[in-house]
Amino acid sequence: MKRREFLQTANLGGVACLGLCASAVGADRPFTSAPQTGGSALKLRPYQLLCLVCSVGGEDSGTCDEKLRRVRDVIRENPDVPVTLACNAGDVYCYQDPGTQDDTPEGRDYNRKRDLDVLTILNLEPGCTMPARALLLTLLKRVPTVAGICAYGAVTSDAWKGCPKATSGNYEKGVKKGITALIPPRTEKEMREEKKKSIETLARAKEVTTRPHILLCAVCQYGGGTRPPYPADNLPELMELILTKKPDLLIKMARSADWMMCAPCPVRVPKLNACVNVLGSGGLSNEKRDLDMLQKLGLEFGSTMKARDLFRLIFERIPSTKEICGRENVMPSIWWDGCGESNRTKGNANYEKGRRELMEKLKLA
Repeated sequence: MKRREFLQTANLGGVACLGLCASAVGADRPFTSAPQTGGSALKLRPYQLLCLVCSVGGEDSGTCDEKLRRVRDVIRENPDVPVTLACNAGDVYCYQDPGTQDDTPEGRDYNRKRDLDVLTILNLEPGCTMPARALLLTLLKRVPTVAGICAYGAVTSDAWKGCPKATSGNYEKGVKKGITALIPPRTEKEMREEKKKSIETLARAKEVTTRPHILLCAVCQYGGGTRPPYPADNLPELMELILTKKPDLLIKMARSADWMMCAPCPVRVPKLNACVNVLGSGGLSNEKRDLDMLQKLGLEFGSTMKARDLFRLIFERIPSTKEICGRENVMPSIWWDGCGESNRTKGNANYEKGRRELMEKLKLA
C-alpha cells in the first residue's frame, strides 16, 4: 500500500473521519454529499468560492455554470450549510486531496497554486469545514480582488496565463454587491411581525428567557440613551418593564439567540435559533461571552433569578464589559467583532454609565 492510500484509509481517529467526509462526495457530484440537518453538505475547491462571487458580479450571471448554480441554490436555501474546502495540497494534507476532475483548463499547477493562495489569504487549512455564510463573509472581507490570484501581472509562460475572466471586473463587482447577492437577508415584514409577537409575549410573561451576555448589552443601550421602541431587539422594552412595572420579573438564562429577546434581530436565524453577526459566526463569540458571564456570576443555563437580584449580582461582579466582551483576535476572525475590539482595553463607557443609573433606579446603590 502506498503512503497516500494508507493515509486516506487508515483508521487513525480524525484521519478516518475526514476520509469519510471526503469520500462522501463522488467524482460525478463534486459539490453535494449526503443530506445533513438543514440541507445538503457542500464540498468545494477554494477557487470555486471566487467563481461564486464572480458569477453574481458578471453580466452573464444568469447563465453561469450549472455546478455554480446548484451551489448558489443550496446556499440560498440553507445559508449556514457546512462547506468543506478540499484541494490538491499533497504532503501531510493528501488525505483530503480531491483529484483533478474540477481543475479548470488553465492547468494542474495553476489550479493548485490558486487554491493554496485562497487558503493562505483566508488563513484556513485544506479540508477545513465552515458554515457557508461565515466562509463567504470572510472571503468578501479578505479577498477584495482576484488580481494576483486568478491572473498575474506578468505572464511568464503559457502555463500561467490565468483565468480569462480574471480581468473582467466581475469578481470585484460581486464583492461590491455584498453577501445579500448570495444570501437574502431577513425581510422587514418578517422582523416587524416577530417584534410585535415577541413584545406581546413579553408583556404577559411571568418569566423571561434571554441569553446571558445581552443583559450587558441592555445596560450599554440604557447608558447610551436607547429607549423603546427599538427595532433590532427587545432589550429596551425589557428594561422599561423591569423599571416601571415588574422589578421582580423572573429572568431565566437561555442558550443561543433566544426568541423572546432576539426575535426581531436582523442577524438571527430563526430555524437554528442562531446569531450570525460576526462574519456569520456570531454564535461562537456570543456563546463564549455567555459562558464567561455565567462563570463570573456563578450561574448556569437554566438558572432563574428575579430581575432586581440578577442585576444586583451583575453590577457587583461585572463593573466593566472589558473582561466579558473584549477580544484580542486580529481581524478578520470568527472570534472578532467591533464590540469586542472597542471593549478590548477600556470597556464600554455606556455600560458604566448605565450601571450607575440603573443601580440608582433599582435602588441597588
